[in-house]
Amino acid sequence: MNNRMLNDRAQHLLKTLVERYIEDGQPVGSRTLAKSSSLKISPATVRNVMSDLEEMGLIHAPHTSAGRVPTVTGYRLFVDSLLTVTALGDIEVEGIRGELGIDKSVSGLLDSASGLLSDITHMAGVVTLPQRDMISLRQIEFLPLSQDRVLVILVTNEQEVENFIIHTSKPYSASELVQLANYLTETYSGQDLKRVRQMLSGDLQDAHSQINRMMADSVEVAQKALTLDESKENDLFVTGETNLIHCMDMSDMSRLRSMFNTFSDKQEMLSLLDQCITGDGVRIYIGEESGRSGFGDCSVISSPYKVNGETVGALAVIGPTRMEYNRVIPVVDVTAKILSAALNTHKTDN
Repeated sequence: MNNRMLNDRAQHLLKTLVERYIEDGQPVGSRTLAKSSSLKISPATVRNVMSDLEEMGLIHAPHTSAGRVPTVTGYRLFVDSLLTVTALGDIEVEGIRGELGIDKSVSGLLDSASGLLSDITHMAGVVTLPQRDMISLRQIEFLPLSQDRVLVILVTNEQEVENFIIHTSKPYSASELVQLANYLTETYSGQDLKRVRQMLSGDLQDAHSQINRMMADSVEVAQKALTLDESKENDLFVTGETNLIHCMDMSDMSRLRSMFNTFSDKQEMLSLLDQCITGDGVRIYIGEESGRSGFGDCSVISSPYKVNGETVGALAVIGPTRMEYNRVIPVVDVTAKILSAALNTHKTDN
């Protein structure tokens, strides 16, 4: 739908109707719209224009109400062509920058960004963890457990520590595991994890061809550890989803349940945010445009964040379709840019 298909009066009335519905959540009648539009036209004229807008699929009457509300198509036309975005003030920008300080760990920055998005918008804030190609290995340690199990302690980016258990092909003594860990740390420290995995594949072939048992054991154990670690990628932070209870239709429990089921399905959320990584700048999905039935009454406003000019993750605000787009869009945009700057500084310092 293109706004050129509407004359100036129809555009003005549609814009006024959407803004009025966003403000109070009540269907807008012709008399109310005539008073709110600042146009000197009668309610009868407004009714005629509303009838045309309804035939075009831009508005509809919920249930038996005499008023009208925007459809997804109506919201899309409004957002793409009629919306005036309100820039954030200097105090708000500095507040976001202050919360995303470089003294935090990577996960701390992302968690703070998720909380900020939720606190500022009073909706749900979502941030994906960065792809592993920006996470550097600093140190690795192994501790023997019972049978062929080994506890892996993985230190990345100076401050991030992960613990998990792997199963090895044979038992190792504590001294052997110390030797293996020292060798791996000395050889691969400072390399990003994606690069380390690539190097390990080649090193394992070299080790077998040279019959270097120590090196082969080290690489084999490291491959198991980092393969398991790789499966933990693409996690995400979600904050404030319960805020949506206060701005959604509480009478339709089945739709509310579907929405919260989508929030709790990590793979669904990651798949949704993956869509947001493919382009630059802010992207907006309204209602069913997100491809998630649970978010049929929601809009998703997202933006990628970058490190060294490359997109490594995404953040988003999820809220009702009648959200204040003019307010939420700049919040998402500015937060993504400040988060990118903080992560760039963090990586440089490390």
